[in-house]
Amino acid sequence: MRDHGTVDLHGTVEAFVAHLASERGFSEHTVRSYRSDLTQLADFAAARGELEAGGIDLELLRDWLWRASQDGLAKSTLARRAAAARSLTAWLARTGATPADAAVRLRAPKSDHHLPRVLSRESMSGILQRLLDRASTGDPVAMRDLAIVELLYASALRVSELTGLGIGDIDLGRLTVRALGKGSKERVVPFGIPARDAITNYLERGRPLLAEDAPSPASPLFLGARGKRLGSRTVYELVASLLATVPGSGPSGPHTLRHTAATHLLDGGADLRAVQEMLGHASLGTTQLYTHVSTERLKESYRLAHPRA
Repeated sequence: MRDHGTVDLHGTVEAFVAHLASERGFSEHTVRSYRSDLTQLADFAAARGELEAGGIDLELLRDWLWRASQDGLAKSTLARRAAAARSLTAWLARTGATPADAAVRLRAPKSDHHLPRVLSRESMSGILQRLLDRASTGDPVAMRDLAIVELLYASALRVSELTGLGIGDIDLGRLTVRALGKGSKERVVPFGIPARDAITNYLERGRPLLAEDAPSPASPLFLGARGKRLGSRTVYELVASLLATVPGSGPSGPHTLRHTAATHLLDGGADLRAVQEMLGHASLGTTQLYTHVSTERLKESYRLAHPRA
């Protein structure tokens, strides 16, 4: 057993997030979120004179969340902070650093469930046509961008899964991509003919102009302008620039394409559990959010089209 209680709380937080990264396989983005939330908890505890993990109790945690609510933080942020605290205290109790789990009875306000932004099929077609026009000029970055958006929309990958792909993860014959998702869980996801054509064109004509070395199956699939593995920020900037011209409000990152793909699948009659497997959701309840989106879209279409709506 490790005695975290005699270690500075900030050090305990760092040990915990290192555990999440190395032993639990959490993504870099998730680890960063946990570190941010729990560092703020450590700062709050230190201001109360509690410098060690053993000083964390239910009252302190409730005060921390209450103060955050008074600062105007969204319910979703409070829920995320509560989840991070529960994970930390459960780990402390499990490793014997504390005699009990201080956050067992910690509750946070339920999140306000906002339906995700979903693009229409017409909007997606317009975006892809603009990218195709750019790619037809022979610009390697434009060819890459078309392949990225086609694959994101076709397979509903997360941006971290997309940027982590190697050339060997794409099977152009079987029209599948092998993705490494949350918790290092691997899944195989299908894509369609337009995505295959865009990826093939990029691999044959675009990537060789960006690459520094001869490709191998382990080489990154998508490269930046300097020939290194493409980063998530570049994908965010690409998608944001494309969505800036599309009517509607809401998030403008790659996750919007994931939401759009899932919703269009359900609109087209796809089975909910098949979509769950494709998205890599651990819980069917997470996937069910998209059935609400589909229902709202159906209701809106009804209101617009039915003479007695």
